[in-house]
Amino acid sequence: MKKLFGLAPQLEPDGSHSPSKLPLKLATSSTTDFSDKQYARYEGDRTKVLVIATEQKNMTMANGKEFSTGNHPVETLVPMLHLRNAGFELEIATPTGAPAVLEMWAFPSEDQHISAFYDEVRSSFNNPRSLTDVVATSLDTPGQYAAVFVPGGHGAMLGLPADSNVDAILRWAHTNDLITISICHGPAALLATTLDDKPFLYDGYEMAVFPHAVDKQTPRIGYMPGHMPWALSEALEEAGATVTNSKADSSVCVDRRLVSGASPQAANALGELAAATLLDHAATSGW
Repeated sequence: MKKLFGLAPQLEPDGSHSPSKLPLKLATSSTTDFSDKQYARYEGDRTKVLVIATEQKNMTMANGKEFSTGNHPVETLVPMLHLRNAGFELEIATPTGAPAVLEMWAFPSEDQHISAFYDEVRSSFNNPRSLTDVVATSLDTPGQYAAVFVPGGHGAMLGLPADSNVDAILRWAHTNDLITISICHGPAALLATTLDDKPFLYDGYEMAVFPHAVDKQTPRIGYMPGHMPWALSEALEEAGATVTNSKADSSVCVDRRLVSGASPQAANALGELAAATLLDHAATSGW
């Protein structure tokens, strides 16, 4: 019956499952709402934005089935393109230096801006730095960096919240006046700051995050092959954050030097907000 109505998750060669036909029609698009906004480009020394991407593809759901995930291409590429257009250099890193994984089933293949930009940065996704190398060699040169960006996609919940290098980088960014940017499930990485029973670095912060209440509904239409292994928005609230949105919508939020967005629908707004926040912060900080 699920196959008849397009609700059965689609089996991939490695045994994982990508979304069924119906939610692909409902929740993804061949284009984006990217706005080719013109910025007064940054020309200072802090040119780099460190992009922390996942290298893991498959999420084991509560029922043991695997969901084919990674970084959501819209949530990754649209904000990155805004940051690039504002004059910043994008440096991709994954935990071990393995290639970053994108949810290619959600790629906006008919969006010329995003397709052209992906062609530009594809080699960086395939040959990223390792977070170990970043921590070992770059944390003593904070003057090169303006921000850290953690893209969304359920893959951000895999490994990043338990990675001590993610913890070190987020604390380094916080201490050195960098902007931290994240979207959708990307804020899972923020939980790395609670490792070893440390106080949550973002205790008391407001942030936009993909709501677990929405994740709970998606198995019904075959977006995922089972229920989530853990509840992201609830875990962030338990740690001390305030989630400002209740829907998977275009909500964005700025609290101190944290810029966040709720879902793929927020990717363009987050990109514009992140670029503007970075440029304003650079001007007021004398970067």
